[in-house]
Amino acid sequence: MPVISMFYGVIIYMYAYDTKQHSKPHIHVEYAGMSAVFSLPDGDVLAGSLPPKKIRLVQTWIDIHAEELEADWRIASQGGEIFRIDPLR
Repeated sequence: MPVISMFYGVIIYMYAYDTKQHSKPHIHVEYAGMSAVFSLPDGDVLAGSLPPKKIRLVQTWIDIHAEELEADWRIASQGGEIFRIDPLR
């Protein structure tokens, strides 16, 4: 699982060729044994759940890094190696 960022206990992944389960661009997020899938670029929760404060942190991070996430999604959907993205500070 390619980790693209980690901050405040949140781990964010993006999988290559992951277009069958969720057809729109998205990221997978884990926190304290919980997991959720967030759509890109709007940050809606597609599946799973996290504490509300962590959802807001992830959505803020998505807003800040929208262009980088879009580029990583294009690379991942073609099976390429994605780039890490700076954490939320």
